[in-house]
Amino acid sequence: MSDCAAYTQSLDGCLEHAIGPLGLTRQTLDAWYAKADAVLAGLRADYESGSLALLRIAEETADIDLAEAQLAKLSTGADTIIFFGTGGSSLGGQTLAQIAGWGIPHTAKKPPHQRPRIRFYDNLDGDTLAALLAATDFSKTRFVVTSKSGGTAETLAQAIATLSAVTSVGLGGRIPELFLGITEPDLPGKANGLRALCQSFGIPMLEHHTGIGGRFSCLTNVGLLPAMARGLDARAVRAGAREILLPMLKGARAADIPFAAGAATMVALSKDRGIRTLVLMPYADRLGKLADWFVQLWAESLGKGGEGTTPVPALGPVDQHSQLQLFMDGPREIALTIVRVAPKGSGPVLDKTLAEKAGVGFLGGKTIGDIVDAQGCAIAEALTKAGRPVRTMDIAALDERAAGQILMHYMMETIVAGRLLNVDPFDQPGVELAKILTKQRLGA
Repeated sequence: MSDCAAYTQSLDGCLEHAIGPLGLTRQTLDAWYAKADAVLAGLRADYESGSLALLRIAEETADIDLAEAQLAKLSTGADTIIFFGTGGSSLGGQTLAQIAGWGIPHTAKKPPHQRPRIRFYDNLDGDTLAALLAATDFSKTRFVVTSKSGGTAETLAQAIATLSAVTSVGLGGRIPELFLGITEPDLPGKANGLRALCQSFGIPMLEHHTGIGGRFSCLTNVGLLPAMARGLDARAVRAGAREILLPMLKGARAADIPFAAGAATMVALSKDRGIRTLVLMPYADRLGKLADWFVQLWAESLGKGGEGTTPVPALGPVDQHSQLQLFMDGPREIALTIVRVAPKGSGPVLDKTLAEKAGVGFLGGKTIGDIVDAQGCAIAEALTKAGRPVRTMDIAALDERAAGQILMHYMMETIVAGRLLNVDPFDQPGVELAKILTKQRLGA
């Protein structure tokens, strides 16, 4: 475990001595750690050569300066900022925005009246978009449209429909101040529909990092712009991400680096113990979107050539009342990661007299956070007793530093896992056929 980490990780619940036959022996895990050591050596070489941009993004600041300036302009006179984008162009931003309190009343870092509200529309649905456009006061609403390639059909459709709606209410002349685009710079021989569309209207643009794809873009301006809109310090987020890389860059072994140890363990469980499903279950509303973001990251990066495991999002404690039965007593091919955020002592204190009247006297005098803390600990213990693999991650304080570290942890864990499985974690060939067939159907 690294001294600089804002969280602690325990993999003990994945070992044979703790859970029995479904757990890994120390010998098996050590063999996978040795393989991960070789992967880490390759990643250090990638850092030195600059060939893997993600390893360097946390050291950059110029793009943050530009994003801050554009956000300030966009926010002037705005009540709401709407983000259009799908998949990796949205989920990372949603994750950081939720950590800052988006979607959770009264948890934002600054009072809501001091900044525009933000909303995300990442799924294309005709009824939803029509309702949005019909109910929007375009004079007080701003739009951020994100597509790395500039050719994402769903996002372009949202942008075109919205531009038409703004024009139809007589605000066409204000389009350059109402919209912001995020896409790749002009690249020779590569068409970019979003850039062409924005340029035709004089819409300002931020450049999407050419070396970092959508699902890995949460620490670029794509993810940090919504984070800043909710009051997070983007530089502190990146500083946290940088910290989690330092042990690797200094030559530490896989067993002592949380993301490398996690990757080796999850791959070993799959290859040597038949685990086919990985559940990420945070016990905090502010981490609900983290589970959704992880699902895309893990599935799209590793599900290739017959490899990969199926990621499943869950949220505690609510999913103790829905999915837990399956996790505890279903097929013995599920491993869980429980993420806990030091809730003890937080929230309202429950009145002892009322607790007695309700027949739950044991809750009297306890805070809501005390209950969540007990549940998060109890589920890990129950899974261990049931012989089910379980990893725990404990975050002391869910601030910018921790956010950057957790996001970088899972991105690096995914990359290490991909290299252990001999798959390219950065492409997604399986989704291209559906895109081609969609275009053919529409063209016909």
